[in-house]
Amino acid sequence: MLPKKASIIGSGFAGLSAATFLAHHGWEVDVFEKHDQPGGRCRHFKQEGFTFDMGPSWYWMPDVFEHYFSSFGKKIDDYYTLHRLDPSYRIYWSDDHMDVPANYRELKDLFESMEPGAGKQLDQFMSEAEYKYQVGINKLVFKPGQSLMELVDGELIRGLFKLDVFKDIQSHIARFFKHPKIRQMMEFPVLFLGALPEHTPALYSLMNYADIKLGTWFPVGGMYKIVEGMHRLAVEKGVRFHFNSNVTSIEVEENTATGIRLQNGALHLSDAVIGAADYHFIETQLLHAPHRSYSDRYWDKRVMAPGCLIYYVGINTRIPGLQHHSLFFDVPFSDHAQEIYTHPSWPAAPLFYLSATSVTDPSQAPEGGENLFFLIPIAAGLDGDNESIREHYFNLLCERLQNRTGVDIRNHVVIKRAYSYSNFVEDYNAFKGNAYGLANTLMQTAHLKPSCKSKKVKHLYYTGQLTVPGPGVPPSLISGEVVAGLVHKEIVPGLKLYPY
Repeated sequence: MLPKKASIIGSGFAGLSAATFLAHHGWEVDVFEKHDQPGGRCRHFKQEGFTFDMGPSWYWMPDVFEHYFSSFGKKIDDYYTLHRLDPSYRIYWSDDHMDVPANYRELKDLFESMEPGAGKQLDQFMSEAEYKYQVGINKLVFKPGQSLMELVDGELIRGLFKLDVFKDIQSHIARFFKHPKIRQMMEFPVLFLGALPEHTPALYSLMNYADIKLGTWFPVGGMYKIVEGMHRLAVEKGVRFHFNSNVTSIEVEENTATGIRLQNGALHLSDAVIGAADYHFIETQLLHAPHRSYSDRYWDKRVMAPGCLIYYVGINTRIPGLQHHSLFFDVPFSDHAQEIYTHPSWPAAPLFYLSATSVTDPSQAPEGGENLFFLIPIAAGLDGDNESIREHYFNLLCERLQNRTGVDIRNHVVIKRAYSYSNFVEDYNAFKGNAYGLANTLMQTAHLKPSCKSKKVKHLYYTGQLTVPGPGVPPSLISGEVVAGLVHKEIVPGLKLYPY
């Protein structure tokens, strides 16, 4: 029997994962990428001796990456080297700063010094968070979200209340800790999930387990080393990559996807098509209206995770005491949160995040310099993204950084590049310029997310941050695996290769 053929649109983490899993099980796989390199939102660029990861900068949940490579008889060390960060990150408050130690005993002591009894409370909190992590990873995220029946599992049913699905994480954290700085630190990881802590299920305290117990890591050479490793593995498995290849339509015959057409007119036929680019773009731009699963009204009602305003800045000086990851919580979050989620507007005094991989890996910047990655969360779909607004916020960030470190980086800039809403739309066709996909609210979880399988077109599937299991790098790896398994199970009958 001739091997089945798959066309995959997009080479981000989910696309790379899906491609490799399908190729591993005998499929002929072609990946079509509009850019000149793989990685999707995790592209990188080099300029004047500086190296910048353009997107994801946190390496959490190392077990998910280990699972991915071990699925092919490989190890992470075969492709890149990991370094655990200590401190994991620094938090700047309005009056001081706190370095979050990688060592759990040291973190307990720190909590205890801030709030008597908080060390013991952390043990209890982490015990519950570990349970959620183990059940969540093993029982929830490796599901294609096609039916509620997927959740009919003895352990899930028995542990329903322990999973805290119907409680919010803000009140959950408040049960354990009273000190406002501890609470804010413990609420921080869910900001990656794209919703306010009071609207995020307490199930996601599993992210605290990922943060505190599994640790914050760095792939030496930058996050793009993961992309390079996954791309290399995919090529080893026989995947063919087509860069600078813009897909303009999905070919459909008798309500079945038969391949894709490129901007240059070329037609590539296949037995399955997997959309690993922006879901909304594929639905609304690559398919005719009768073949779309969701209406414009459906998409407009989705709750989006934040967008972001990013600056890539190379400077010719060092910043004393700078850590690899820094969170600037030196202003109240409540006002900024309203400007993201409730009354979308450009923030007056935003929280922001700063990464400098050169602190850990000097090769990322010329000697004596730093590569700085600033990120301000903003509301998705925010109008007014222009050079004036970008310059305003750059000066604001520089002043806040100078107040805490004594260094005015504006006197030392070698290169500066801003990236925001319009860039996400142009480069990634991102719905509402989103950076992190859909918010992980209860009503946008599991089968309530946009389906990874088209409701209208046979043999058309989706993977990535707008479908199951959700946003983030580890979920994207899982998404690719889950969708590859679903494709294979449905198109090659009788073979069940995946755990659902």
